[in-house]
Amino acid sequence: MNLQKLLKNLHLLVPYLGEDPEITSIENDNRKVQIGSLFICIKGYTVDGHDFAESAVKSGAAAVLAERPLSLDVPVILVKDTTRAMAVLADAFYDQPTKNLHLIGITGTNGKTTTSHLIEKIFADANQKTGLIGTMYTKIADKTIETKNTTPESLTLQKTFRQMVEAGVDIAVMEVSSHALDLGRVHGCDYDVAVFTNLTQDHLDYHKTMEEYKRAKSLLFAQLGNTFDHQKPKFAVLNADDPASDMYRRSTAAHVITYGIDNKADLQAKNIQMTSSGTQFELVVQSEKYPIKMQLIGKFSVYNVLASIAASVVSGIDIKAVIQSIESVKGVSGRFELVNAGQEFTVIVDYAHTPDSLENVLKTVQHFAKKKVFVIVGCGGDRDRTKRPLMAQIACQLASDPILTSDNPRSEDPLAILKDMEAGVQGSAYRMIPDRKEAIQTAIREASAGDVILIAGKGHETYQIIGNVVHDFDDRLVAREAIEGR
Repeated sequence: MNLQKLLKNLHLLVPYLGEDPEITSIENDNRKVQIGSLFICIKGYTVDGHDFAESAVKSGAAAVLAERPLSLDVPVILVKDTTRAMAVLADAFYDQPTKNLHLIGITGTNGKTTTSHLIEKIFADANQKTGLIGTMYTKIADKTIETKNTTPESLTLQKTFRQMVEAGVDIAVMEVSSHALDLGRVHGCDYDVAVFTNLTQDHLDYHKTMEEYKRAKSLLFAQLGNTFDHQKPKFAVLNADDPASDMYRRSTAAHVITYGIDNKADLQAKNIQMTSSGTQFELVVQSEKYPIKMQLIGKFSVYNVLASIAASVVSGIDIKAVIQSIESVKGVSGRFELVNAGQEFTVIVDYAHTPDSLENVLKTVQHFAKKKVFVIVGCGGDRDRTKRPLMAQIACQLASDPILTSDNPRSEDPLAILKDMEAGVQGSAYRMIPDRKEAIQTAIREASAGDVILIAGKGHETYQIIGNVVHDFDDRLVAREAIEGR
């Protein structure tokens, strides 16, 4: 696409009549620039893309998009906000790929990963070719790619969607973080279904207040649009048991479908029964009742399943086929994942890293724990400090043997993080073992038949970030080695 044609997508904001080179790619990383690239200068938290514009030109950039004048040998196009312009240009350059996909976006504090995987499986079982973007990885049909962010920036996102279209993908399911919504990373995404899981405390290091955090998530529902296309209807799937759903209902013009357990909803779970091997409940949809017996455990899993069923049914999948798919799911990596090496006690690894998710998982454990409940929990560095004492409080309230340890301390002193956690549990019985491997080994060494060990916070992660170094570390492998070493 030629530069002038590409820039016309910015309309009257950027009247450009200069040179008209062929643009072969759009990049915001100077290391990826090739001959013919349009290089976009983005101001990041730690680096400023404007400082790398000259390097980009030396690598072959045919033009540069910037927020301030630059003295270069190629056209420099000035815009007020390169991040917003990047979303527009990426959507145009990759030929609006989401218009050719059935796109489901999922937002919420907890449950996004599990819900996205459940929906993806439901559609795959219905013989549709699927794509998935989220915390664990990006999947394009049968190809899996590692990801850095829950929701990639707009340029990467639109390029990924184009790859999905070219691979023949029918439906794309993606986790949509509050950061991504607030930063405009999903501008240009044509969502068909937007799902809300729940809203509890997290990310206040970024959003500062819960009200602002809630507002950021409302953008997903507002971005479903304001028109009614009866050939391609839009749906907002909301949790009837979460008070934030009222704001999201008022934020959208789309059809609203609700799910819940405690409050009346379009899809409601009743008569829930939990064991250590699964959960049974009765799904009520209008006057119809469907018994569900699934291998997933916990009330929080019921919510995730309800959200998945609702999103799939409004997308045209038969409800009986949806239920059959749900019942075949054994679990999602790092989400209430059992580590079994023949021991007589239970070891569970879970991604619970917020007060609400930790409470939910521990309450689920209490349903089947026969004796002691160990919990190994820490808090990430360079993240919301206000939740640290809350995490420790919940661990001490709901577990008989809480062990406070390190998570991903990043640039912070691990002992300083633990001190923040300890502030919430003065006078309580707990142990502090800063070394996470030692903490896991200690619990496993002390556990007896009938005990339960919950290793919380990192779930599927296969690393631990200490300072600027990323170390190999997988809670599941560490636990298995400790069990086998007993």
